[in-house]
Amino acid sequence: MRILFTSTSYPSDTEDWKGLFILRMLDALAQRDELSLAAWCPPGPLPKGVENALRADDDDWLRALAAKGGIAHLLRKRPAKGLLAAARLVSRIRRACLAERPHLYHVNWLQCALGLPSDGTPALVTVLGTDMQILQMPLVRAMLLRRFRGRKVAICPNAEWMVPGLERAFGQRARVSCVPFGIDESWYRVVRRLNPDEPARWLCVTRLTAGKIGHLFDWAAPFFQGASRELHLIGPRQDASLDVPAWVRWHDAMTPTQLRENCFPGAAGLVSLSTHPEGRPQVMLEAMAAGLPILASSGQAHTDLVQHRRAGWICGERESFGEGLGFIEDPENNQALGRHAREEARRCFGDWNDCAARYASLYEALAP
Repeated sequence: MRILFTSTSYPSDTEDWKGLFILRMLDALAQRDELSLAAWCPPGPLPKGVENALRADDDDWLRALAAKGGIAHLLRKRPAKGLLAAARLVSRIRRACLAERPHLYHVNWLQCALGLPSDGTPALVTVLGTDMQILQMPLVRAMLLRRFRGRKVAICPNAEWMVPGLERAFGQRARVSCVPFGIDESWYRVVRRLNPDEPARWLCVTRLTAGKIGHLFDWAAPFFQGASRELHLIGPRQDASLDVPAWVRWHDAMTPTQLRENCFPGAAGLVSLSTHPEGRPQVMLEAMAAGLPILASSGQAHTDLVQHRRAGWICGERESFGEGLGFIEDPENNQALGRHAREEARRCFGDWNDCAARYASLYEALAP
């Protein structure tokens, strides 16, 4: 089966954190003998056997789009420029679709589905949390329903919490099926060893924006301004107006290898108090696979993933956050939480080959 795979996010190399999950997904799909793949993605290392569907002028345009933060970011921060970029993106995707003429389109992100031509070719559309905000924009739902007319469509969010909203929006035209992303096998091999004689080291791995940081600085301040704990913030600063307190140890972005080998093994847990709309944060999946307990706020993306007091701790206010720190730092609890987290990750998500098998099953169901 010939598949055209499209995405507006893709890593420039195998250690680039931006869009790395797309590369992992594409690589696993490329290993399936029944599939032939062409990829329309920003420039980066394509897996063996995957054809490049970009035209020469697409290359530079996608690089520039990625440098601006992508379509969703532009629509939130600079709506006029975002709409113009979205229109150009739709045109380029439609051009690629008409040139390739595959048996099926695999489109990552709802806004990219606006570029589907009216040719009846089946489509699978992955959905992340930011797509749910775009869906609230005027006319987007109506335009997508028009693109879905006359073809078989599977809409595939990567987390269960998005299913009801997507069924209300598109259930009359499309099949809505949650397809969890996989986790690279190397995360399951992480060996954690905590040193009781050292301060408890907590990690927050995220882009530095107000939404991604959420309540972190406010809630954590009373508990980390001493000698018993350290908060290590890892990620690029994307909001210049966001001040990082002096008691926070900021490390900028790290590669997956650095996180896996240097950070996760000795950490007490991973913190996420994000209020940013997201489906299922990949760093949290990787933490679970590594046996790292998670302390998270009570947003849907977190409660859908982390079982309270089993794989981590869910908190709704500062006091509960402090309770969670103490609970997870207890050596016996830490070991049990990490073990359950890893078991849940293996059972519910598996690796990227498991994810590819889930997509391949839907491809077969959609095939003409």
